[in-house]
Amino acid sequence: MTVDVPQLVAQAREGRPRAVARLISLVEGASPQLREVMAALAPLTGGAYVVGLTGSPGVGKSTSTSALVAAYRKAGKRVGVLAVDPSSPFSGGALLGDRVRMSDHASDPGVYIRSMATRGHLGGLAWSAPQAIRVLDAAGCDVILVETVGVGQSEVEIASQADTSVVLLAPGMGDGIQAAKAGILEIGDLYVVNKADRDGADATARELNHMLGLGEARDPGDWRPPIVKTVAARNEGIDEVVDALEKHRAWLEKHDVLTERRARRAAHEVETIAVTALRERIGDLRGDRRLGALARRIVAGELDPYAAADELVAGLTGK
Repeated sequence: MTVDVPQLVAQAREGRPRAVARLISLVEGASPQLREVMAALAPLTGGAYVVGLTGSPGVGKSTSTSALVAAYRKAGKRVGVLAVDPSSPFSGGALLGDRVRMSDHASDPGVYIRSMATRGHLGGLAWSAPQAIRVLDAAGCDVILVETVGVGQSEVEIASQADTSVVLLAPGMGDGIQAAKAGILEIGDLYVVNKADRDGADATARELNHMLGLGEARDPGDWRPPIVKTVAARNEGIDEVVDALEKHRAWLEKHDVLTERRARRAAHEVETIAVTALRERIGDLRGDRRLGALARRIVAGELDPYAAADELVAGLTGK
């Protein structure tokens, strides 16, 4: 069923949650009208500040996200939340419901919360997350908080999707050992040691500080990620997190890094869309005689797989 995209976009701009939900559903479902939706949203985007929150399961990402929503709402900001959850292996839907854990904001018209399923996509984000971020941006959100799945050390894709990446840790969860390793602990613009009322919080903060000191050399004026200790369940330290986020945003804008990050984000999105389109075209060729002929030539030793792939790509692109 087709929808009136201009009307839907206009309603989303007015802050109507059903319109925002419908637009994100069109994105998640790869609707035939997706191109029309993205074209309509393009002139309306660029105003939102995108903050990514990542970390291992159990560090308190949802609690911290909820506390940040409250802080930004207190400051009069309109907030969007994308909470990316693991997919159910049976239904394909989101296995957990972060909206349940953020129920305090459910009736606030200045907050929009959406749970999204990864649907098998690795890296901690849903495949459609960049387009969903664009919907919330165009809908007038001042801040968009993107909470990733929480699958562990390889969950680094958020760094390419957010203006500022926040890595959350908690004492006593093995994070100190992980601090010396590559992966998720290298992408942070801000590190938050949550549950700081537990034993070991100071040690975790010290190890993080040591890790940052061993990192790549920084020139004077470069951003050094701060470390903030919080107890999100009691709203302790959240104002300091917001202050650190605002300082990082100011640094990004002052050094023209914000535009550069967003350009890289757009380039990655275009590349993903183009590669997906090519994969779909290749998938359509599985029963095609050209692919079968190339495969037989490989088996006969007349052609290597790389040369065959070059021929296939040339046939697809006309080059």
